[in-house]
Amino acid sequence: MFLRYSSVSILGLLLLCASVWAKDSKLNTLYKDPNQLMNIRIKNLMDQMTLQEKIGQMTQIDRRAATAEIMRDYSIGSLLSGGGSVPSERATAEEWVDDGEWISEWFFV
Repeated sequence: MFLRYSSVSILGLLLLCASVWAKDSKLNTLYKDPNQLMNIRIKNLMDQMTLQEKIGQMTQIDRRAATAEIMRDYSIGSLLSGGGSVPSERATAEEWVDDGEWISEWFFV
């Protein structure tokens, strides 16, 4: 008799934990829901970010200084391509596209 109630209690506890986890997961991805108001989406995402991530997203570094590790470890928000930071002297559009391939490999893999 004790074993039967214990199994039911454990199953009930597992179901409760699963429902709480599912609700939590939905709250954590609210910012991805296009049906939500923009200010709700922004607040949801910002509430999940650390101070370091927020600072990193506001930081722009020169593309010559960028590495996959720096971009990842410091959550860098953007790269600057200016002030002589070009793929080559008088770079063509194709060279710029090719040069950007290494960046997209870091973020879209």
